[in-house]
Amino acid sequence: MTPTTIMTKEDFKGLGAPDLVYVREIRASDVMADVAVTEAKGLTIDPEATLYAVHGADGERLAVMLDREAAFAAAVAHELEPVSVH
Repeated sequence: MTPTTIMTKEDFKGLGAPDLVYVREIRASDVMADVAVTEAKGLTIDPEATLYAVHGADGERLAVMLDREAAFAAAVAHELEPVSVH
């Protein structure tokens, strides 16, 4: 049996990870299910579209962008270190 360890946000900060974020693909339908989406004039997103989410080291979703480059650029603009996950 493998012991289970639950790490808190403070644990991650202690590891020096508060500036590390990861970028991964996410389906638009997953975002729509998690967040109340209001209509924006001229913006239509296919629920099957691939978006790119920026997550903190603790797994918290910080942002969702339309493309990978924008996700990385947003992270860098906020003085964070983005890495890619698959």
